[in-house]
Amino acid sequence: MVMNFDDLKKEWNAETTEGSNISSDMLKIKQSHTPIDKIRAKMKHEFFYQLAFLVFMVFIPFIAEFSVALNQLYFMTYAIICGFTAYYFLKFYRFYKNSYDMSMDTRKNILWFYYEMKLNIELYKALTYIIVFIIVGFMSAYLLIEKATVFAKILTRLSIVYILLNCFITVLIIGLITELWAWYCYGKYLKQVKKVVDELDYE
Repeated sequence: MVMNFDDLKKEWNAETTEGSNISSDMLKIKQSHTPIDKIRAKMKHEFFYQLAFLVFMVFIPFIAEFSVALNQLYFMTYAIICGFTAYYFLKFYRFYKNSYDMSMDTRKNILWFYYEMKLNIELYKALTYIIVFIIVGFMSAYLLIEKATVFAKILTRLSIVYILLNCFITVLIIGLITELWAWYCYGKYLKQVKKVVDELDYE
């Protein structure tokens, strides 16, 4: 009877230790829920911000009182921007919806969320750069159509190299703002998710 009791005690201690390890892992997984929930909230806000901006863009030609020719060019540009944005919205929405369909109690799902979100951040940056270049193209057309005389004076007073240098600096500034904004909205929370995954890998 003594031996049986000792064996039972050992088994009990083994089960207790195993249960503690599972609880520790589950605790780490639950810690990732907070940054994941924050990322979802940011995605939801981002969608409405961009949608509001697209609606505002419709009224720009009327506020600025564009000519008929420039109006046509503007709405062509607007349609292109909407096309790229719609593709981005579709990818983002699918990821957002799928993130709610999965269980967050496994490392595999958390890892899927991490890499999918990382891909979506890169798409977000790419969309920003595309829209900026489209807007720069429209502004150049605006100067040529509406402000041809002013544009000619600018070219006579400033060298082409100076103008290109200013464009390059502007793109760099916009790129920096995009990187910082992506980090502020998503990057810092995604880093917390990766930390949890790394800790689970290590164990």
